Amino acid sequence: MRIESDVKLDFKDVLLRPKRSTLGSRANVNLERLYGFRHARLEMPVVPVIAANMDTVGTFEMARALAAHKILTAIHKHYPVEDLVAFFNRQEAGEHRYAFYSLGILAQDLEKFEEVWRRTGGGIRWVCIDVANGYTEAFIDFVKRFRERYPDVVVMAGNVVTADITEALILAGVDIVKVGIGPGSVCTTRKMTGVGYPQLSAIIECADAAHGLGGHICGDGGCTVPGDVVKAFGGGSDFVMLGGMFAAHDESGGEIVEHEGTTYRKFYGMSSEEAMTRYAGGVARYRASEGKSTMLPARGPVDDTVQSILGGLRSACTYVGARKLKDLSKCTTFVRVTQQINEVFGPSD
Repeated sequence: MRIESDVKLDFKDVLLRPKRSTLGSRANVNLERLYGFRHARLEMPVVPVIAANMDTVGTFEMARALAAHKILTAIHKHYPVEDLVAFFNRQEAGEHRYAFYSLGILAQDLEKFEEVWRRTGGGIRWVCIDVANGYTEAFIDFVKRFRERYPDVVVMAGNVVTADITEALILAGVDIVKVGIGPGSVCTTRKMTGVGYPQLSAIIECADAAHGLGGHICGDGGCTVPGDVVKAFGGGSDFVMLGGMFAAHDESGGEIVEHEGTTYRKFYGMSSEEAMTRYAGGVARYRASEGKSTMLPARGPVDDTVQSILGGLRSACTYVGARKLKDLSKCTTFVRVTQQINEVFGPSD
């Protein structure tokens, strides 16, 4: 047993210090990025925000809405083969160009991907290999084999929170390492296992490791407001994945419930009892649920939320003098704080 006593930070622990800027308007900030990847052969400008691969977020409808903003969506893995083939084969709209195919590391996950790949003529550009625990040898071995078989796709994989396994995954064939254990709004991993890492520090440390090898990271979890998205990019994230912030919209899916004149949508973690009952027949006897379910007031179309997030990013860039999103981390100085906002008249949504 050992104890690390140096300070680790979450989004709530810091603010960005403003700096002199020559930007005349938020409209002059460029949020698109053109990435080069260590392994994959793909160059395509995107706004590097990703809707999470949850069945109450990462839907086909969400992908269509976000593609209009050049934002990415990780399609959840529970769609049937026929639906996935139809989506990735669509030629009349370009939303599939901004969509990740998501899979786990079980044999049936790979078999399903191989069938969709074959029936779409290799038309999948982005792949998300997603497990709760990215520290197993089985996971790293799966990534190696996948990269050998599919050398040209962009592979995002995780989740991890430390530099050593970030480096191992990039060397194994990952282009984007997904960073975050336990910070999600419907994740109970920290409560159930005691395992985790403060998200901002995880991003900073993993980004430093990834960038030294020509890789990228995606901060996954912990963002509750646009300012948190800013801090994730400021800390070195190349991409930021959002679950709860994109939940409960018209495009999000999720069961609709009416209660006392208010419309709600169900939102739950993919390791929750609800998700495992839906897709695996219940929680296996050898494990515990590591997610929870909640009901969120329906938020309407996702476009308003998108504008809020992108508007916050543009405004932050003008505060610190970054003309493009790529420069935000170079312009970021974090200030440690004990209070974020003044809530004397109640919390603001």
